[in-house]
Amino acid sequence: MEYTILGRRGLRVSVAGLGCGGNSRLGQADGHSRAHSVGIVRQALDQGVNFLDTAAAYGTEAIVGEAVSGTRREQVVISTKALVAQGDELRPAAEVVASLESSLRELRTERVDIFHLHAVPPALYEGVRATLLPALLKERDKGKLDHLGITETGPFDPQHRMLEQAVQDPVWEVVMLAFHMLNQNARAKVFPHTRANGVGTLLMFVVRSLFSRPGRLQDTMRQLAEEGRVPGSLGERDDPLGFLVYEGGAASVIDAAYRYARHEPGADVILFGTGDPDHLERNIRSILAPPLPIADVARLNELFGALEGVGLDLPQPRQKS
Repeated sequence: MEYTILGRRGLRVSVAGLGCGGNSRLGQADGHSRAHSVGIVRQALDQGVNFLDTAAAYGTEAIVGEAVSGTRREQVVISTKALVAQGDELRPAAEVVASLESSLRELRTERVDIFHLHAVPPALYEGVRATLLPALLKERDKGKLDHLGITETGPFDPQHRMLEQAVQDPVWEVVMLAFHMLNQNARAKVFPHTRANGVGTLLMFVVRSLFSRPGRLQDTMRQLAEEGRVPGSLGERDDPLGFLVYEGGAASVIDAAYRYARHEPGADVILFGTGDPDHLERNIRSILAPPLPIADVARLNELFGALEGVGLDLPQPRQKS
């Protein structure tokens, strides 16, 4: 495993972070047992992953808590979150603090390493800053959390408008944002500021449905071609990103997606989710693999650098067979 420093205060984390939500939720979305999901977390820990990202909304905090029980607390970095919105309104600070308390119980710990305000829309940022932040700073003073983070709501804020405000604000030590091969705009809008201000980054949507679900990439590329947003030839191909897969290049499109994000300047932790042991090992191998060939990265940037809001779909219910 490779490690990096996340944020300004020396938090040492694995560059591969196990995401405990997303489409899989550690296998819970596929009907796997709790014991199976606990095993997935422990397998990740055995592989050197020390960064675990969950949230109250994911329903996996108790699984993470069980999985890390017996592990020395300083050997694992736990990241969790509380939603800030009720419809279009800001949740009361007392509810967010109560969410933190609930998370601590579920995770079987007295503190979390990173506590995020979750899925913050641009219109609520000022309210978050004025109302919720003071309450959380008091909880930090009590030792219930070490680092404050904030996460964007990618599908509803594809231009990173919330983070454009947050990354200029010294109170946030970590941010979570959407970035992938067909959604590169954080390169100009976010990463220059996080790098300049010492803000740690957690990358989500690196693979998600766009690159993992059969037919999704082809359908998306056809639509983009019809809209004139990518060359028409890409919409006609069964393997529109097949140029990435060859000996000396990527092993697969998913492999390419992880490697592309991992080696982006400004990327700290690449989040991946899974409920499958073999899939877990493949994902980690890809995240730890060398950068893609320079020519392939240049082609991806040329073809897709102007796109915004592509492949940022919310987790989808699993189809039952």
